[in-house]
Amino acid sequence: MTKRKFGLGLSLMLAAGTMLAACGSDEDTSTDSSTGGEGEGTEESSDIAVAMVTDVGGVDDKSFNQSAWEGLQKFGEDNGLEKGDGGFDYLQSQSDADYNTNLNNLIRRDFDVVFGIGFLMEGAVAEIAEQQPDAQIAIIDAVVEADNVASVLFKEQEGAFLAGVAAALMSETGKVGFVGGMEIPVIERFEAGFLAGVEAANPDVEVDVQYTGAFDKAELGKTTANRMYQGGADIIFHAAGGTGNGVFTEAKERKEADADANVWVIGVDSDQYDEGQVGDANITLTSVLKRVDNAVYNISEQAMNGEFPGGETVVYGLADDGIGLADSRGAIPEDIMSQIEEFKQQIVDGDVTVPETVE
Repeated sequence: MTKRKFGLGLSLMLAAGTMLAACGSDEDTSTDSSTGGEGEGTEESSDIAVAMVTDVGGVDDKSFNQSAWEGLQKFGEDNGLEKGDGGFDYLQSQSDADYNTNLNNLIRRDFDVVFGIGFLMEGAVAEIAEQQPDAQIAIIDAVVEADNVASVLFKEQEGAFLAGVAAALMSETGKVGFVGGMEIPVIERFEAGFLAGVEAANPDVEVDVQYTGAFDKAELGKTTANRMYQGGADIIFHAAGGTGNGVFTEAKERKEADADANVWVIGVDSDQYDEGQVGDANITLTSVLKRVDNAVYNISEQAMNGEFPGGETVVYGLADDGIGLADSRGAIPEDIMSQIEEFKQQIVDGDVTVPETVE
């Protein structure tokens, strides 16, 4: 485990690196169909089968993999598909040794599109794409240069920036925390954005950054959160998949022991409000929404229409609702929400560029 502390040194104007072209707005892309509530499901089954391979976090991680599976399920429901061969399905990876096997398994079962969920599957997707040139594979959070692979990225730093603004303006102790899973580019984008948001809103707030080295170890998330709360942090943002469930556990235990305890968690990927319920109280301040469900839905729909974006990289950000903040259910006062909205608009308008890396 590594530990880093950041204070005043991070500037909002750090170089951001060149962004890849973002998707169009939600008015003119298939993102609309993936929101699920407005499109009507078809009575007849569509002639497509789609499936996904989870990373080690598992399909019910209440975060990244779960969001992807929800998107795949929604696509299946909207198009008359059933779970299983010829419809939609998933395979869960217990370790990285399962990635290649699971990808090959689904391809051999004649799924038209197979998703590899997560940066950790980059090597496996690249290898299988070369071995299976007729397969259509999509990878989330990584870029694989192959004509039969669609690569999907997100501007995690933009949503994390807003979370940093919220944390800085809401903190009563002047100290907040960031718990990351593994030190890989996607998580470092979360970190960089969070640090920049804190800096922009209140440079006097200190950020304690720690990585657990895993996405599936809730016990590590719990012990890390314990140390942060003990050290004075009152708000912790996690970007650690299933490991982040331990952050919620620690915060809830503190709230159960002391109803007046000022402890908050900022969730990630999905709206994790339900994870923060403690009796009549809730310790979820907000969540950084990463619409993996939308991405999975969109790519599946494109493939169904004969337009699978093989060889392309698509990037989702605030401007097209691929990234955002969940409703705080009143946890964040309206005056602070107004400031967050102002920062959001500045990012969308291009007046603020959020860094992708801490450096």
